Amino acid sequence: MTHNAEKYTVITGASSGIGYETAKAFAGRGSNLILIARRKDRLEFLRQEILSSHPRLDIIFKVVDLSVPDNVFQLYEGIKEYPLQTWINNAGFGNYNTVGQQDLNKISQMLHLNVESLTIFSSLFVRDFKDVGGTQLINISSAGGYTIVPTAVTYCATKFYVSAFTEGLAWELKENGCKMQAKVLAPAATKTDFGKVSNDVAEYDYDKTFGTYHSSKQVAEFLLKLYDSDKIVGTVNRENFLFELKEPQFDYAGNSNHNQNINIQ
Repeated sequence: MTHNAEKYTVITGASSGIGYETAKAFAGRGSNLILIARRKDRLEFLRQEILSSHPRLDIIFKVVDLSVPDNVFQLYEGIKEYPLQTWINNAGFGNYNTVGQQDLNKISQMLHLNVESLTIFSSLFVRDFKDVGGTQLINISSAGGYTIVPTAVTYCATKFYVSAFTEGLAWELKENGCKMQAKVLAPAATKTDFGKVSNDVAEYDYDKTFGTYHSSKQVAEFLLKLYDSDKIVGTVNRENFLFELKEPQFDYAGNSNHNQNINIQ
C-alpha cells in the first residue's frame, strides 16, 4: 500500500471537544490526519473545515465504536501501513455517581474505552513504531488521573490507570533506548460534551458547575506545548488552573533490588 510520504497523526475521539481542536492544531502544523470517532457527520464536518484552510492535507476519518475491543484491533490493522508519527488517545468519557449506585453497563463501556482500547492502541503503536524517529504517543488523562474526585471514583481510577500506564511506558521506552516518546496530558475541567455524558443530562452549565475551566482550544494548545517539550507530563494545576510541564509523578522502582531479576527481550 502506498501513501503520501508525509507523516500522519492519529486522533481518537476526534468528533468533538479536545480531539476536534487537536485535529485543527495538528493540521495547522501541516500534519496529515487519521480521525477516529463514532459520529460520521461530525467527522465529515471537521474534515471539510480543515480542508478549507489546508487543502493539500490528507484527512482520513474512520467511524468506529472503540468501546468494542475487536473494533480496536481491526481499525489498527487498517491504518498501520500509513507513515504514522503521532498517536493521540483522546477517546474517553466520565461518570459521576457513587460506586454503589453507578450504572454498571455504562461503567463497563467506560472501562473498555478509557482503559482497554487505549492500552491496545498504545501497545500496537509502540510495537510497530517505537524505533521510528520523531514518533510520539500522547495519552489523554485528567487532573482526576492524579487526584481522586468525589462521586467520580471509578472514572478517576480509569485515568489513574492512563497516567500510570503512560508514565511507566515512558520509562520503558527511555530505558530501552527507543526513539518514540510517550507522554500524558492531564487537563482539569474543560468545556466539552464531557459534562453532559458524565452526568447523563441533555444540557450542562460549566459556568454554574465549575466557575473556572478551559476551552477545548486552550487544552489543544497545552497538548502542543507538551508535544514540543521533552517532558513526560503536561498537567493543569487544579488550584490556579495554570498549565505545567513535569517529569513523571508516580514512584518508579527502576533500580530497585526487589525487582524481578529477569532480562526481558
